[in-house]
Amino acid sequence: MLKKSILINWVVLCFSASFSVSTAAEVFWQDFSVSYLNGGDYKVDHKDQQILTFEHVAGTSWGDSFMFLDHLRGDDGSRSNYAEWSPRISLCKVAEYCVSNGLIKDVLVSTTVEMSSGATNFLYGVGLDLNVPQFQFLQLNFLRRQNDSVKNNWQLTTAWALPFKMAEQDFTYDGFIDWFNSTDDQSSSMNFTSQLKWSMGKALGLSNKLYLGVEYVYWLNKYGIEDSPEFETDESNLNLIVKWHF
Repeated sequence: MLKKSILINWVVLCFSASFSVSTAAEVFWQDFSVSYLNGGDYKVDHKDQQILTFEHVAGTSWGDSFMFLDHLRGDDGSRSNYAEWSPRISLCKVAEYCVSNGLIKDVLVSTTVEMSSGATNFLYGVGLDLNVPQFQFLQLNFLRRQNDSVKNNWQLTTAWALPFKMAEQDFTYDGFIDWFNSTDDQSSSMNFTSQLKWSMGKALGLSNKLYLGVEYVYWLNKYGIEDSPEFETDESNLNLIVKWHF
């Protein structure tokens, strides 16, 4: 509990410092979206699931923020929720310490809180925004995990978005990779999740905010539980996704 108190105070201090730069944080842009996913062959959790995901992302005068809430509905009637909030403080915006070497666009203080019914985990570390042609964004985050129910460990997260055109149609390929190391009470784990989405709304003349596509998930040792013949935790599944931005 002491470690978490120190971490919370540290995060509060960072945000207090960022907000003191100006009397009010300015929101430069933001986006809300809701997604519906339907798929099977899930491991650890129920095999067939429907997932309703609410997301919000914003760029502000102090950095950026991403949050989401997953509402999961299992084939056996079970219900559960999982949420994350990941605010990052830009050193370029707050401290006017800007790195410009062609590849690195910005250095950030990266934080995340993971919230579920079973645990609340805090992550903190360093984030890098990379400047790579064609990508809408490409991020790397090096994080220390303060875990609620298992030993603390390290995590590397990369996230990206790559818009492109094919046959005069608009597509987006985006996703993330989470990897964390093993400890005495958990195995190393990797979660590769990506989505390939077609701008269906734009093609139908409705808007460019409605997308149809697929999500592919590969999870090695899901939740840090070692895969075994007795209990399979390596997951590979394909989901149908419909996503609406508003």
